[in-house]
Amino acid sequence: MSPITQSSLLFHSGTKPIRLDAYLPESSERERPLPAVIALYGAGGNVSGMERYASTLAAQGFAVYLLHYFDRTGTASADKPTILRNFPLWMKTLWDAISFVEAQPQVDRERIALLGFSLGAYLSLAISALDPRVKVVVEFFGGMPKEMKLFMRRLCPVLILHGEADPIVPVEEAHHLQKLLEKKGIPYEIKIYPGAGHGFEAETWRDAGSRSLEFLQKYLPDPKS
Repeated sequence: MSPITQSSLLFHSGTKPIRLDAYLPESSERERPLPAVIALYGAGGNVSGMERYASTLAAQGFAVYLLHYFDRTGTASADKPTILRNFPLWMKTLWDAISFVEAQPQVDRERIALLGFSLGAYLSLAISALDPRVKVVVEFFGGMPKEMKLFMRRLCPVLILHGEADPIVPVEEAHHLQKLLEKKGIPYEIKIYPGAGHGFEAETWRDAGSRSLEFLQKYLPDPKS
């Protein structure tokens, strides 16, 4: 695994400054462009639990960017009315984040993935149904917003990770997404963790992390390897 560097970046969505926490392999400037992963937190707005994932992926050769999409709306944490009101703005923020990330000199713009948790997973899947720049989605306990049925233009490979006993986002959301991907003939993998809720225990996190890395490596392959 490569040593990594961390930095804070800023871009604008609308007129609002948006933070991105960047995790990069230390040698990234000297080597060919890297696959990129844009990661999105859930409704709690907490990036701390995602830093470990970002560091692990960066050490494996990915350029990882943790997106503070709540900056667009001045949100600290989001309840259901806040989500319904701001979801379109957050989608636009993610779209703008992809534009910013793909322009980074160390990024291979043909290998961009989204990794989302809960609300971040819904946002990632919604954008992936519109934006052909998104090649892969790894989604933790999320789903495809039902409204996207009207706007869906395409889909990409998806890794679905969900707890069977999730009391916040029912596991039916995972199965609905699975059926949608099967109907469209899109590659996917799914892992439903028995007894797991909204958030995983340590051993489940390790398994999910391993699956995420393997899925990203499979669907964002190095074109020169």
